Amino acid sequence: MPDNPLIIQSDLTVLVELRSPRYAEARDALAVFAELVKSPEHIHTYRITPLSIWNACAAGMKPKAILATLQNFARYEVPAVVTTKVTDWASRYGKLQLVRRKNKLVLELKDPKLKTLLLEEKSVRQFFTELSESNAASPAFEIYPDHRGLLKQALIKFGYPLEDIAGYREGKAFDITLRSETAREKMPFALRDYQEEAVAQYHAGGSARGGSGVIVLPCGAGKTIVGLASMAQVGARTLILTTNTTSARQWVAEILDKTNVAAEDVGEYTGNQKRICPVTVATYQILTWRESRDDDFRHLHLFNDSDWGLIIYDEVHLLPAPVFQITAGLQARRRLGLTATLVREDGREEDVFALIGPKKADVPWKVLENKGWIAQAECHEMRVSLAEDLRMPYAIAPKRNKFRIASENPAKHAIVTRLVSHHSQEQILIIGMYVDQLKALSEELEVPLITGSLSQKRRDVLFNSFRGGELRVLVVSKVANFAVDLPDAAVAIQVSGTFGSRQEEAQRLGRILRPKGGANRAWFYSLVTADTVEQDFALKRQMFLCEQGYDYQIIDTEP
Repeated sequence: MPDNPLIIQSDLTVLVELRSPRYAEARDALAVFAELVKSPEHIHTYRITPLSIWNACAAGMKPKAILATLQNFARYEVPAVVTTKVTDWASRYGKLQLVRRKNKLVLELKDPKLKTLLLEEKSVRQFFTELSESNAASPAFEIYPDHRGLLKQALIKFGYPLEDIAGYREGKAFDITLRSETAREKMPFALRDYQEEAVAQYHAGGSARGGSGVIVLPCGAGKTIVGLASMAQVGARTLILTTNTTSARQWVAEILDKTNVAAEDVGEYTGNQKRICPVTVATYQILTWRESRDDDFRHLHLFNDSDWGLIIYDEVHLLPAPVFQITAGLQARRRLGLTATLVREDGREEDVFALIGPKKADVPWKVLENKGWIAQAECHEMRVSLAEDLRMPYAIAPKRNKFRIASENPAKHAIVTRLVSHHSQEQILIIGMYVDQLKALSEELEVPLITGSLSQKRRDVLFNSFRGGELRVLVVSKVANFAVDLPDAAVAIQVSGTFGSRQEEAQRLGRILRPKGGANRAWFYSLVTADTVEQDFALKRQMFLCEQGYDYQIIDTEP
């Protein structure tokens, strides 16, 4: 079909033509089982991988539906090798199941031919012994309980994801009920339909098929609410892990505002205070703190200091390596990951799948925008010429230094001033990564600056002033990338970012997506020095948002 947008290639890449009248429909269907890898102006490139197929299968999609989608939108015939590989990868999900027989963890093989493969694979073989009652028709192995997570990691790298339906340790019961009216403002409170569906898919009625997995929702769509509703479903002591103290305190505030949990039953475990309660909110930083590289992680004991029935990993795409390691030994406890994007810059998406669980729900950003649940956002890339006196230093600098010179281009300052003036009625965040650049902008605009060196107490004062409307413009560093609730922010001006970080771009747009009154609009401006390495990295940063349906309008700022 000449109007179809997909050109499917035998190397499992899919080219998508943006001019096709069926582009938007195809993009949304393709995103369920493929990953965007390049997004220039006219042709986007997706890649189908084993992990993308397994996530789709875990969410209930059948291989026939995947192939039907490809055939429906393909301009030319789908290559036979694509059909073969998709069918093979999809068929592997569910062939290995972890179940519980009496008091034993048992690996069941749905295909007897896999037995020889597993026994010959050294990375897998070390984690089990053959059951005495096993037979040729129904081979099975006993798993050492401490190796449950390690086996999952080994098997997914081997190419056979393990479906874990062995159940969970229930944890100590603790009643958590959602309010029908918020405590602070006495406003009616209820879950939105997509939040209810996400919780239902995660919990699965309390069965062993639920209880571990990841919910993907855009910033501003209520991931915290999904977490609270999951806590209510599980009804047990809960440990919540998040990115920083500001986020931890926002979780505490939401728990007290929207559930029946009393203040004395909610503990904060951060650098400032360390209370372990039936519901405890901790930061990744405190869990991974140690005095030196050779020292032990002194706070990882928190995972075992209470009989947790649920562990929530907020911003799961940022999970640090030591927490991955401890999570490998926590497979008997229910786990919930929350994120706006499963993209990890370190490439450990497979570990999230194996140790936290597969993707249970992923609602496209544009779907929620069209329903008014998040703000309608316009994305602009503002291209700025390199200042004249920096052209020679840029030309002779190493590549890494080139990026910093381009990012800190002082010609951006005039554009920031113009944008702040243009949006004089909106609340504005100016976001960057280089402190000297941010200090200069803060001084020029005579507005406060928040960086990592600012005390938590002062940060809280400034964030509260911004929420309350006393501050209209705030300059922030990377500390505001994640889990900072600023509902009235409508404009984000990004002056510099972390190389080609896709998840950072998504998180920064997320700062301004919370629904607003009136026209419910938001504006995201990314200032990029033209014809430099910063422009190249900007293309990479924008990929995830392009996959979600956002278009970047390119604006040349020269007269």
